Amino acid sequence: MAFVLGSGSPRRLELLGQLGVVPDTVRAPDINEDPAKGELPRPYCARMAREKAAAIVADAGDVVLCADTTVALGRRILGKPANAAEAAAFLRLMSGRRHRVITAVAVRKGTQTWETSVVSAVRMKALSEAEIAGYLATGDWQGKAGGYGIQGPAGALIPWISGSFTGIVGLPLAETAGLLQAAGIKVWA
Repeated sequence: MAFVLGSGSPRRLELLGQLGVVPDTVRAPDINEDPAKGELPRPYCARMAREKAAAIVADAGDVVLCADTTVALGRRILGKPANAAEAAAFLRLMSGRRHRVITAVAVRKGTQTWETSVVSAVRMKALSEAEIAGYLATGDWQGKAGGYGIQGPAGALIPWISGSFTGIVGLPLAETAGLLQAAGIKVWA
């Protein structure tokens, strides 16, 4: 049995390390991540994790872990910004408001899939244009849902959260540990 992390995210690899779990291989899935018309954030996120897990080629006895993180402002999905202008627009939308960060996890072994999703609430402080420009200049927004990563410089923009910090980063550890154990992967071994 091999353990496959189906993600190109270095953050997910680091978070798995906190559980004492090291994948045998890392393969980023190649799927269309566009939301369907009218698709709501939580079902979208769960579908992405499930489709990523299904897209990873693995032997029947292998365990595949995939996840997806989505930032939601109301019914709107704020994905990974295409450029700094879109990241700035996302930050302006979230400035002084609460939003949700949803991370869905799918673990597949053979034909069986275990799934969960975790929703956390995050409040971003009211941002000045100088703070937005300063954050964008760090480059930390690239490749991150909603255009920010709470574990980096954007942590200074987030005075309050309710929920799973590791879920906001990209892999809710308590829930992921349970899914991995259900699939036969030892945690802290």
